[in-house]
Amino acid sequence: MQRTGAHLLSFVLLLSLASPAQDHQDWSYNLGIYEVNVRQYSDAGTFAAFSEHLDRLHAMGVGILWFMPIHPIGQKNRLGSLGSYYSVRDYLNVNAEFGTLDDFKNLVQEIHNRGMYVIIDWVANHTSWDNVLTVQHPEWYVKDNNGNFIPPPGTNWSDVIELDYTQQGLRDYMIDAMEFWVTEIGVDGFRCDAVSFVPNDFWQAAISQLKIVKPDIFFLAEGDGRQWHNLGFAMTYAWGLYGFGDGLLKRIADGSNNAGHLNNYMSSEKNNYADKYRMYFTANHDENSWHGTTIELFGDAAEVFAVLTATLKDMPLIYSGQEAGLDKRLSFFDKDQIEWQEHKNADIYTKLLHLKRENQALWNGANGGPVQRVLTNNNSDIFAFIREKENDRLLVITNLSAQEKNVVLSGNTFVGSYFDVCSGESVMLGDSTSLALPAWGYVVYDGEANTGILDKSIRVGNTLYQNYPNPFNAETKISFTLVKPSDVNMTLFDLQGKNVRLLFSGHKPAGRHEIALDANDLPSGFYFYRLRAGNHIAAKRLLVLR
Repeated sequence: MQRTGAHLLSFVLLLSLASPAQDHQDWSYNLGIYEVNVRQYSDAGTFAAFSEHLDRLHAMGVGILWFMPIHPIGQKNRLGSLGSYYSVRDYLNVNAEFGTLDDFKNLVQEIHNRGMYVIIDWVANHTSWDNVLTVQHPEWYVKDNNGNFIPPPGTNWSDVIELDYTQQGLRDYMIDAMEFWVTEIGVDGFRCDAVSFVPNDFWQAAISQLKIVKPDIFFLAEGDGRQWHNLGFAMTYAWGLYGFGDGLLKRIADGSNNAGHLNNYMSSEKNNYADKYRMYFTANHDENSWHGTTIELFGDAAEVFAVLTATLKDMPLIYSGQEAGLDKRLSFFDKDQIEWQEHKNADIYTKLLHLKRENQALWNGANGGPVQRVLTNNNSDIFAFIREKENDRLLVITNLSAQEKNVVLSGNTFVGSYFDVCSGESVMLGDSTSLALPAWGYVVYDGEANTGILDKSIRVGNTLYQNYPNPFNAETKISFTLVKPSDVNMTLFDLQGKNVRLLFSGHKPAGRHEIALDANDLPSGFYFYRLRAGNHIAAKRLLVLR
């Protein structure tokens, strides 16, 4: 992103003063999330086989990898030949079909080495019928009048049995088990399954205690509502946009809702979640297996919906195989490998994920810019909006109908020069700009607020990553990716903006690079490292702890 080093440093210094406490927003503020279905990801279905995809996912711009449950699966009352991931037999081990505990620990390290983060699915409400706890602590389960274990009431989950959270021992065990994965394996957080089935005060206690262990831990609630944020969750599901085979996107695809309904939904999101992370998606493991593929559900609208979920607000989710055009319902209880192929989705997701990293308007929560609708000559079919933050601007124009539309933009908030993220061309928009959009068509324009266009093409793919580990006390590694050969300067600053150390100066080829920072002679505190690569400047914060 092109701006003076002093301007950028002032911005990050102000940001640090506004939020001095360390939390997940130190690293999650500009990332997207990717759900990993280990069983179906490869023929082998192992951690080792999945690791072969890490470089591809890293290049695509993925920031957080969410693993569906990796624990051993129950044998008793198992569904299908392999059973459900969500029928957990042992919270402190991994499914032997995937590999060993050390294999997963090594995988986590490989992910961290690439500047990405790991969260794992946590199933707190129920276990398999043959979980080790049924023998060690049968009193931790809900039972019927005859003293028998029972599945969660109101469900058809016949392969699992419900835990009893009136038992303090169970609560302590569950928090200790989660802490094990953080301290011993190195995961960065949890996606918490069926949060509404577990007492709120448990989640509040668990999150509070685990934040003492890892202040920047990330918790994703499988729930929709402000109450989950109040309990300490970092992010919630935007199920009103899409979920359970229904929602606004499905109704738009079916023709019963339109762009006006989307505008109303986004107004509600702004009012209820202005500073909170929301997760937007067109697929996940439940939607794909039980409700249909994106093509089944959305037809020709699938692509424009992918763009909307990546640009409207906060964090987009990509499910395993979506980048390859996944167009089959993956079996939930049996082997059903993803069909990997070259697909245009990979290019679309790559551009959008990298743009999210660099354009502040797209950042998550309070770090990003609000959605401001741009009115047009057809507000029923066309949804256009601007997001702005600092000097960054994003303009998205979408045709939410099955017919080609000629679009005329109203007002002047959008006037200026842009970089077309999809075509790579420069675009100038003036008053009453018009353009033709095909059925379910869209454009994504990357621009600068107030100051006019600069060369945006350099930043689509140029990325400075969060150092790892962070915080640290001795040595950390700083990674960055260049889209073309550049003269590179990497400098470390303190909180007052004083130049502490030149970390690197010289020429680097295109590709991924890594610089080691030895902090043994530095006092504890926050610092900033700044990358200058040609006209591209980016900076991030790090923390030295003694």
